[in-house]
Amino acid sequence: MGLFGEEYQADPHPALAELRRDGPVHRVVTPGGVAFWMVTRWAEARQVLADPALSKRQPVDGLPPELQAAMATQMLLRDPPDHTRLRRLVTAAFTARRIEALRPRVEEITDRLVDGLESPGDLIEALAFPLPFEVICELLGVPGDERGAFRGWSNTIILGQFGTAEFTEAIGDLVGYLRGLFDRKRARPTDDLLGALVSAEGDRLSSDELVSMTILLLIAGHETTVNLIGNAVYLLCRHPDQKKRLLDDPGLVPAAIEETLRLASPSATTTYRVTTRPLTLGEVTIPVGEQVLVSLLAVNRDAQRFTAPDVFDVDRVDGGHLAFGHGIHFCLGAPLARMEAQIALGRLLSRHPDVHLTVPWQDLRWRSGLLMHGLTALPITVAAT
Repeated sequence: MGLFGEEYQADPHPALAELRRDGPVHRVVTPGGVAFWMVTRWAEARQVLADPALSKRQPVDGLPPELQAAMATQMLLRDPPDHTRLRRLVTAAFTARRIEALRPRVEEITDRLVDGLESPGDLIEALAFPLPFEVICELLGVPGDERGAFRGWSNTIILGQFGTAEFTEAIGDLVGYLRGLFDRKRARPTDDLLGALVSAEGDRLSSDELVSMTILLLIAGHETTVNLIGNAVYLLCRHPDQKKRLLDDPGLVPAAIEETLRLASPSATTTYRVTTRPLTLGEVTIPVGEQVLVSLLAVNRDAQRFTAPDVFDVDRVDGGHLAFGHGIHFCLGAPLARMEAQIALGRLLSRHPDVHLTVPWQDLRWRSGLLMHGLTALPITVAAT
């Protein structure tokens, strides 16, 4: 089985297990001829994610010149000291207090969405997508009547192919919209995350950095959480014994989210890193200038790190998954994603304990591409007690 066909998209784990057995890292070539090294074991993944000799800088040559600066300054594509400065700025605005203050609003949105579920219906469209999308837009301060356009741009950027006309147009439209939104917030300051970042603009944050950071927060702030919520419900529907454990003990919901992050990571892989010196993993030495990524789906099922790694177990005690990364690029939004997913799953099960799939799980379709791991739709039936 290859790494890019329909069979792999439907169930990547047999192919990844074979790679993991053969060694910690493998050279992979995409159908388009792009070569990179894929890390498939947990220990080597931790090594790669924490190694400062692996650079996050990536070229953006496929974009028009007027958009390149806005994308090249993205925090995810920067190394220290630029990354350190940018992360410190957004961390100061993206505080635990600001996130926790969202809890009542997250609960309110979740209750509205869960109470409005149709049966049968699509859980992705009805709950998993709108919840994190509404929350990140409110956190950042995107006006309600302008969110529909952003949803279209985000989907194109996430699912599209870099450098295509459609992708470039979506990036251009989003960048143009954000520059206009910032102008409005400069003229009339707002008490939201973007308002806080706009106030840091100038000697601490350039205009291009502000644009690229916002794109990262907008897209990363909801796309992975959509997959996390969908994957959690999917796993519980496939494992009724584990769903019963949560119904008997709702206090296990946070553990179920962590087990979902391990077993069905919402991000299939990390983003690329580039070697700035030879890197030895196991018996393989990767030369300078090579792209490396970590298969999160593979390393989080490494039997050298996890007991019964292919088993979905909400009582699992051996944690340590890498779904949110590791090192200086550890996901800044992890606390928000966890809170949203825990509230969504808890509210869903309390209102609709009989939630189940309306089609055989083998008929479900997974999103294409190497980066994301989530369902295109999750057809469910609910019957409230």
